[in-house]
Amino acid sequence: MFTALTTLCLHFSIIRALQQFPVDVRSQVRNPAKNVGLEVLSKTFDSSGNYSPLYKPNRMKIVDTSFQRRDLTCLKPEESQKLEALLHVAYEECETITRAYAKTFYLGTKFMTEEKKKAVWAIYVWCRRSDDLVDGPRALVHPERMESDLGLWETRLENIWEGKPEDTLDLALWDAKRKYPSLDIQPFKDMIDGMRMDIPIPGVGVESFETFEELKLYCYRVAGTVGLMTLPIMGLAEGSTYQDAMEPALSLGIALQLTNIIRDVGEDTFRERIYLPQEDLKRFGVSEEQIMNGVVSPAYVNLMKFQIERARYYYRLAESGIRHLHPSARFPVRASLDIYSKILDKVEQNGYDNFKKRAYVTKMEKFLTLPSCLLKIL
Repeated sequence: MFTALTTLCLHFSIIRALQQFPVDVRSQVRNPAKNVGLEVLSKTFDSSGNYSPLYKPNRMKIVDTSFQRRDLTCLKPEESQKLEALLHVAYEECETITRAYAKTFYLGTKFMTEEKKKAVWAIYVWCRRSDDLVDGPRALVHPERMESDLGLWETRLENIWEGKPEDTLDLALWDAKRKYPSLDIQPFKDMIDGMRMDIPIPGVGVESFETFEELKLYCYRVAGTVGLMTLPIMGLAEGSTYQDAMEPALSLGIALQLTNIIRDVGEDTFRERIYLPQEDLKRFGVSEEQIMNGVVSPAYVNLMKFQIERARYYYRLAESGIRHLHPSARFPVRASLDIYSKILDKVEQNGYDNFKKRAYVTKMEKFLTLPSCLLKIL
C-alpha cells in the first residue's frame, strides 16, 4: 500500500482537501476544446439553487451525445481524435481542482511522471466530489438527500468502469482506469460507504465511535482506500508484491486520518461531531460536554498524548513500506508522510489546545523538510 503511499502522499492531501468547501475555479480553466463537445457551465448549482457536484460536477460536462453515457471502448478513428481533445481539457480541469484544494498534495504530484500525475489528479477529483456529497453546501442544506445522492454516485461510478462517463471529470477517471487496468473499483465503493457513515441522520450514519476498531474502519474507508486506489499507479519495487505494499499503505491512510481527527477536534464540535472513540474518553475521564465546551484539562491533554502516539505508531508502520514502492514514487510519499506528521508536532507545541489554536505546517517548513526526505530514500 505504499505504492499506495503515493496515495498517502495524495492521501493526506486528498483527505485534507476532502474536508474543505468547493472552490470556484471556472475562471482558471482554459477551454481549447470548444468545438469538440465541451462547454463550461455558467453555474455550479442545480435547479434548486443548491451546489450539486453529483448532477453538475464541477464546471464542465460532456454535451456531445455521441460521447455521453456511451461505451467509449469502441470508437471510430475520428471519434478517438475528438476524445483526446476532451481528455486534454478533463485533465487540465483535474489539475486546477487539485491545485486549488490540496496544495501540498499537488506539490507531491509534480515529482511524478506525466501519466502518473494525471491519473492521480483524476482519482483525487473523484474523491473530492464524493466528499462534497456529505460535506458540501448541498448536503448541509438537504441532509436528507445524502443517502440517495450517494446511491446515484455509486451507480455513476459503476458506469465509469463500464466506459460510460457522465462528464469530463468522469472521463478522466475512465481514462486512468484504461491506462491502469488493475485499478480496482472496490476501494472507490468502500470510500462511498465511508461517506455514508458521515450522514447526520440517526439510524443512517454513525453518530459516534464506541471503540477504536470502529474508528479504524471509518479511517480505512475515507482515507486508507486512497492508498489502494493509487497503488496500481505508483508501482512496486522490483521483488516486492502487492501484499508487501498494501498494509503499510493502509497504515498511512489511518495515520493521516487520525492526524486530521486530532487537529480538527475543535472544528468538528461546530458540527456537533466527536470522532474520538468513546472508550478513550472514558479511559481518560474526559466527557463529551468538556470537548463541546473546548476544555483543555490535564485529563484532556493525556487523551491527546495518547491519540498522537497512536497516530505516530501508524506512521511508523507506513514508513516501513516505502521501500516496496517503485523508486519514482518514493520521494513524494516520503515527503507527504514527513510533512503531514509534523501537524502532530504542532498540536504538541500548541499545548494540545486544538480548540482555539490551529495546527499547521507553513510553506517554508514544508520546503525545508524536502532535503531530509530525499536523503532518507537514497
